[in-house]
Amino acid sequence: MRLAAAIAAGAVALSFSVGAYAQGPMVIKFSHVVAEATPKGQGALKFKEIAEKLLPGKVQVQVFPSSQLFGDAKEVEALLLGDVQFIAPSLSKFDRYTKKIQLYDLPFLFDDIEAVDRFQQSKDGQDLLSAMKNRNLLGLAYWHNGMKQLSSNRDKLERPEDVKGLKFRIQASDVLEAQFRALGANPQKMAFSEVYQALQTGVVDGQENTWSNMYSQKFYEVQKTIANTNHGVIDYMVVTNAKWWDGLPEDVRKGLKQAMDEATAYANKMANDFNERDRKLIADAGKAKIQALTKEDVAAWRKAMEPVWQKFEGDIGKDLIQAALKSNQ
Repeated sequence: MRLAAAIAAGAVALSFSVGAYAQGPMVIKFSHVVAEATPKGQGALKFKEIAEKLLPGKVQVQVFPSSQLFGDAKEVEALLLGDVQFIAPSLSKFDRYTKKIQLYDLPFLFDDIEAVDRFQQSKDGQDLLSAMKNRNLLGLAYWHNGMKQLSSNRDKLERPEDVKGLKFRIQASDVLEAQFRALGANPQKMAFSEVYQALQTGVVDGQENTWSNMYSQKFYEVQKTIANTNHGVIDYMVVTNAKWWDGLPEDVRKGLKQAMDEATAYANKMANDFNERDRKLIADAGKAKIQALTKEDVAAWRKAMEPVWQKFEGDIGKDLIQAALKSNQ
């Protein structure tokens, strides 16, 4: 019932927005949950800058960072209600709307961020942006956070057996839970804001994250080893209300799409640069050892993850997984 009400309200908000467009600039709200200094925060500001330049006097983009309007738990509902027009949640947040999006949580699917880019720009990757349109959610772009690395409070982190019995913090995701259970580890769902203290006090033994997140949150100070696994990806999807988007005047929709494309290139380059920089800063700090993996090590991890792929293959689709694998070539 809440979803139906949200869709109906979204239609009301749509008619109001388009009607208001005749009297002055259309106000477009972009809400997200991270700080302005992050790649996502900077991408949202770049979108505002370009959109208002391309559509002078037609749109006014208001950006609300750091959960100023809505937090993780409420932003999708707010979008469906028409209270905001753009949000950019983590990809794992969308698995309740389409199981296909679980593809991005499969461990060791992509070799590196370039492979992620190739898949996201392919037809299959672009089609995923529209996979939730029947739920009134339309993806416009993928924004990078980066490739995930694995860390723990142990001296060795080379092979799957090195994490057996350890507790790892995860985002809420069925795939990530299955990933650590397949390794004989214990996954613990936990808010991002609680991770540092949990690592420091031993509530959890390890976590998985991007280099930039581990540096900015100082996780490397309370972990002994970070394995350079590149075993997964943490990315965002910029999403809008599908009915609102389809009801926009054509020139406005075209201008916003161009602004989004340019902001995406900007944000993704920044994310890649941040991860390269922060990996070096973590290494230079000398607090956590960065563990390099051999091809044989990576093969052992991939082998251990096969049951996870098999478990979710039906929901995601074998053809989609194969298409993603091709991006590694």
